[in-house]
Amino acid sequence: MLKNIPKILSPELLKVLCEMGHSDRLVIADGNFPAESMGKNAIVIRADGHGAAEILEAILQVFPLDTYVEKPVNLMQVMPGDTVETPIWDEYEKIVAAADERGAKAIGQIERFAFYEEAKTAYAIIATSESALYANVMLQKGVI
Repeated sequence: MLKNIPKILSPELLKVLCEMGHSDRLVIADGNFPAESMGKNAIVIRADGHGAAEILEAILQVFPLDTYVEKPVNLMQVMPGDTVETPIWDEYEKIVAAADERGAKAIGQIERFAFYEEAKTAYAIIATSESALYANVMLQKGVI
């Protein structure tokens, strides 16, 4: 056991977070995200039974966000004409604000298909059981 490490972070996930270097990207994927097909060149970690917000909150306790980019946190943008509500984004904003002094200014959006292309180059993808739509979030690692 380790002290001050959120219990939701598995040994496998902690190892991956530690291996990541500056500018490497991590996707926290909702339950609908095609994690295995997008992650053919990445490490895919299963976090079944967990939501994206709780994973995000735990990760940001140990994971520095990149200060060399304007938006180190990116959400999958809602498709034009899609009437889906995204209340989980408000949760993400609070979690990011608690971890990074830039708060909501650190959060951007990437068009859905561009997000998929970016996800294909991520270091790792965490596949959660999140049921909220458009709950995918990409983090870019910074330095300590």
